[in-house]
Amino acid sequence: METERVKVTEEAAKVIDQLREKYGPLMFHQSGGCCDGSQPMCFEEGEFKIGGSDVLLGYVHGCPFYMSRDQYEYWKHTQLTLDITPGRGSSFSLEIPLGLRFIIRSRIFTEEEMKNMPVL
Repeated sequence: METERVKVTEEAAKVIDQLREKYGPLMFHQSGGCCDGSQPMCFEEGEFKIGGSDVLLGYVHGCPFYMSRDQYEYWKHTQLTLDITPGRGSSFSLEIPLGLRFIIRSRIFTEEEMKNMPVL
């Protein structure tokens, strides 16, 4: 079985469902800094321009999840789990008006998981 690079908590999936009902298909991009820090950003699908330097890590609750290739080089040995927490982030992510923000929890892959890692 392939190792998932990115996962989602049940709580975050519920928020994704709520946002999808309002906005339609969604996408995520793991921000690497700037005004929004390094939080995952949720957009209507196609509202964030994905470029040749972005990597598709996988899908969370049916939504594509991207990260820049440079940032991926730092995180490639880490499984990311999309979660949600109360509070307002300082970003353009769709969940912000709900008084919530997506966050990433991470852990290092085991050696066995690394053997079953899909190639990006």
